[in-house]
Amino acid sequence: MITKKILLPIFIFSCLSATSQISFGDSQKINNNWKFTLQDTPEASSETYKDTNWQSVNVPHDWSVKGRLSPTLASCAGFLPGGIGWYRKTLNIPQTKRGEKVYLYFEGVYNRSEVFINGHSLGKRPNGYISFAYDATPFVKYGADNVIAVKVDHSLSADSRWYSGSGIYRNVWLVYSNPVHIAQWGVYTYPEVANGTGTLNVEVALENGSSSKTNLVVVNELLDNNGKVVAKSSQKVLVEANKDNKVATKINLKNPKLWDVEHPNLYQLKTTVLKDGKPIDKTVTSTGFRNFTFDANKGFALNGKWMKMKGVCLHHDAGVLGSAVPRDVLKTRLQTLKEIGVNAIRTSHNPQAPDFYALCDEIGLLVLNEAYDEWEFPKRKWLEGWNVGTPGFQGSNDIFAAWGEKDLEDMVRRDRNHLSVFAWSIGNEVDYPNDPYSHPVLGGSEVSGFSQASYGGYKKDAPDAMRLGGIAKRLVAAVKKYDKSRPTTAGLAGVAMSNETEYPGLLDITGYNYTESKYQSDHKKYPNRVIFGSETRHEIEPWLAVKNNEHIFGQFLWTGIDYLGESNAWPSRGFYSGLVDLAGIIKPRGYFRQSLWSNKPMIYAGTYPVNNSKELSIDAWPLWNYNNGQTIRVVCYTNAAKARLELNGKVVGEEKKYDEKTGVIYWDIPFSSGKLEAIGLDNDGKVVSQYAITSSQQPVSLVINEKNITIDKEKEVAKVIVQVLDEKGLPVMLSDNELTCVVSGSGTLLGLEAGNNEDMGDYTDNVQRVFHGHLVAYIQSTGSNEPITVKFTANWLKSAEVTIQVK
Repeated sequence: MITKKILLPIFIFSCLSATSQISFGDSQKINNNWKFTLQDTPEASSETYKDTNWQSVNVPHDWSVKGRLSPTLASCAGFLPGGIGWYRKTLNIPQTKRGEKVYLYFEGVYNRSEVFINGHSLGKRPNGYISFAYDATPFVKYGADNVIAVKVDHSLSADSRWYSGSGIYRNVWLVYSNPVHIAQWGVYTYPEVANGTGTLNVEVALENGSSSKTNLVVVNELLDNNGKVVAKSSQKVLVEANKDNKVATKINLKNPKLWDVEHPNLYQLKTTVLKDGKPIDKTVTSTGFRNFTFDANKGFALNGKWMKMKGVCLHHDAGVLGSAVPRDVLKTRLQTLKEIGVNAIRTSHNPQAPDFYALCDEIGLLVLNEAYDEWEFPKRKWLEGWNVGTPGFQGSNDIFAAWGEKDLEDMVRRDRNHLSVFAWSIGNEVDYPNDPYSHPVLGGSEVSGFSQASYGGYKKDAPDAMRLGGIAKRLVAAVKKYDKSRPTTAGLAGVAMSNETEYPGLLDITGYNYTESKYQSDHKKYPNRVIFGSETRHEIEPWLAVKNNEHIFGQFLWTGIDYLGESNAWPSRGFYSGLVDLAGIIKPRGYFRQSLWSNKPMIYAGTYPVNNSKELSIDAWPLWNYNNGQTIRVVCYTNAAKARLELNGKVVGEEKKYDEKTGVIYWDIPFSSGKLEAIGLDNDGKVVSQYAITSSQQPVSLVINEKNITIDKEKEVAKVIVQVLDEKGLPVMLSDNELTCVVSGSGTLLGLEAGNNEDMGDYTDNVQRVFHGHLVAYIQSTGSNEPITVKFTANWLKSAEVTIQVK
């Protein structure tokens, strides 16, 4: 049943980054010193198998991104390979741990994995995005070496519409615990906030893995950001032998500091389990108070304040790093999006790594957490280029019947306590017309509301779209089983078709993909439906459809950051519509979006030759190198009231007001070299922002602008940006010099990324061409305090070097 208004007070928490997100026991990362081979070796499951000739790797590890780009591979996978790989690790379990439980926790393995210990299979998990744990206790050898083996079967390399990566691409944890402990993801809590008082509702699930019943005391302590206990509760509970039980409590706190996107105030909740007065298990989680309001007429309010979600869709790779993205790199990318003005992320179209949600909690980003891109049938997967040639139909549909609800439940249980998550999406574009579902409404000549191809009208032999309702019912029930505090949603691609089914009516809030044309008509037809733009284009019109319609609470651009896969025809590594490129650098359209979304004064100028269409581009690069007298269009993206244009200190573009319809101020002027400057003015004519582009000469040298770089020795990653300069020290945007990177000391080169989507060269070595005059190197500490030296060289250019201090 859909109501006009959904009031959702939320309190969420996430585990501290120093411990695993499994929420019980004594956990430690076991990422180092694995052995790997990219071939199917079934005998590798045996503990006696000799793996001395295998490659030594650390995880997270993505073997696909380290492969060779080839036009013979699938464009949907970024022209990179899949295959079958095996990982092995030898691990000593001390004799002192006898009597304790031993678990292995994997944050993500892509995909179709099977885990063994000492030759015994612990289980299989086909979904590559779901975290999972196995109880290895029955097969552990205490006081001896134990062999972990993991088979990863990504032989269906074109099973996704975007780049997925392959391998153990997220963290792995070893967990020791008492036989009696908190259940996996067993702490669940949510608030009720009224009249300045927060009431924290807490549930703690317990497991008794022993042969005797146990009396326990569960203590919950709430700590402020100074570590002071501000509230506390204690409950007694009896857990029968080999059974589970649950304890619930309420914790009251007056005048809690609320979390929002501008002030992400956090608390900590410490949960301790006592037996005979002694602690036997504990977990500490990051917490905060806030509430949501979703209203069919007014949109969305956070803590009672009505606001628009300025969101982006985001895949999980990071260019040359593939899907094995270090926390530090992920943090930088999220902070860049926040700088642009983004306040919400849609996890397209799968759960992301635990670090992602913890960082969104800390930074202040709302998260729409999405589970699936397809359900019971596969979608088209483009092999020769996006919408080119004959598609393939590999996918994950074959596991949906057995795993669909289980995987969704595990996503909810894992992430339900993150402050950042505001909704659960059960699917993306599973209703895409004729891909695969069809409905008689597709055959109507007057049907409106489709902005995507419907592939030939109604197809009576295709799966019936009416099936969507039954599946959605089961998935919504799976979500509500473990979290009733947030709304369910989905991204609808064929709204006009889905409106003929039960599907939209089963959702608490309804996402429309590229269907702004239905915002008004559907609001009138379905007055209780809460609507938002779950996926939209970058042009200003979809944003104005949000800004100018009170009942539409936000939009999610496709996409926030360029990503691998879903590529155009060769040469193309990925999809190039992001605000930020593969290297994490803001693109012109990122500055255009900043002009629409940021509250801080900003201005940006880009240029391009005037063409016959006289378009107003949102993709104009900051380049001022053309032929003398050539007519050049200068476009300005700004949130200032007015702007003017100066060349070498003289006005060449008269003062113009901000254009609300286009979001772009522009001037057409003849080119003359020098310093071109856009100047933003307020209504009174006061200068509030400035941006300059200067004509550059031939490349002469390299420079690393950031000199004081310090990282932690525990595998922290530094992002080093090198720029090509001319003889006057000006950036050379047109440069495409080939650079060599040499790393010495206690560091290793993870990859070089310039952000060029069409560069199909070798990304596995230390040589790469710059793009728009710059290049990013990712340098990781190897574990000692010795400084790291990074040096860039190029033929005919002065080299650049930086020393990274390791603490």
